[in-house]
Amino acid sequence: MPTPAELGFRMPAEWEPHEAVWFSWPHADTESFPGAYDGIPRAMGALIRAAADFEPVRVNVRNAAEESEARRHIGRCDAVEFFPIDSDEPWCRDHGPIFLVSDRTGEVAVADFDFNAWGRKLPRWELDRRVPEAVARHLGLRHLSCPAVLEGGSVDVNGTGSVLTTRSCLLNPNRNPTMSEAQIEQNLRDWLGVRNVLWLGDGIEGDDTDGHIDDLTRFVGKSRVVTVVEDNPDDPNHAVLQENLAALRHLRDEDGNPLDVVTLPMPEKRREWDGQRLPCSYANFLVVNGGVLVPAFNDPRDAEAARTLGSVFPGRRVVPVDCTELIIGLGSIHCLSQQQPASPRS
Repeated sequence: MPTPAELGFRMPAEWEPHEAVWFSWPHADTESFPGAYDGIPRAMGALIRAAADFEPVRVNVRNAAEESEARRHIGRCDAVEFFPIDSDEPWCRDHGPIFLVSDRTGEVAVADFDFNAWGRKLPRWELDRRVPEAVARHLGLRHLSCPAVLEGGSVDVNGTGSVLTTRSCLLNPNRNPTMSEAQIEQNLRDWLGVRNVLWLGDGIEGDDTDGHIDDLTRFVGKSRVVTVVEDNPDDPNHAVLQENLAALRHLRDEDGNPLDVVTLPMPEKRREWDGQRLPCSYANFLVVNGGVLVPAFNDPRDAEAARTLGSVFPGRRVVPVDCTELIIGLGSIHCLSQQQPASPRS
């Protein structure tokens, strides 16, 4: 069978126009927020309202009762649509579809990668595995199924041929133990329509995904990236992030141009929950139509991070979203969302 790349599909950059953005509503029996669920629906409602100020929002819910709960926390909002699609956990970036587009035909398709709960870290993921196919069915989109494990948060693209990822995640034997680095690179080329694979090293402390790129480094243009740095040399993240920064300064885009690297701070305060460090990162932002939703952690550096992202996305409104409760689940805005691109022909 021809690959998506051979069919003319590519994964678009996040700043390209969206038709909508997807979320999966968190359940009361979630494994992600032990002892902390009570505040999550309110925080999720605020995040969805923030996204709906910019574009249509589509929310997966378990049943009618959960839809009613979600409506109550989101409030009156005409831009929100609900879909009867169940999931195990709320991390739509990873269990949701990766949408592809064809510039030639204007078609939007769903790429459905295998999902194993970040290397079998949680006890249930069968419902999560079914989300991309269900989304494709509800939208009437072509469904392209790939047997390799890949989470949406582990890759970031510039839309013109380059993808950023980490060895600590994609080469971890808990994902695709029979695949070599070369085979994984080819899989990214075949399924995301990229030509140039850019590897970084390890992730930040507290990140149970084994180092997702969306907590580290993000494309903000064809040859421009933002990357988080920790300026406290005593923090365990300092050396790891310096190594990634050094690597970025030697990487090139698909046309051989050096990357323009802009640094983002890490939050000043170190936050923990139940003895575990929380992976607070300003790199976990979401680009929406006309705006950027930026995680806020009630931290002195929240404003600096928002200003930096405003400078690299001129013309977009930067909106901080309180993630002090959501981060207890070890993820924030980008982890909880998945954008659906508009057709290139629209």
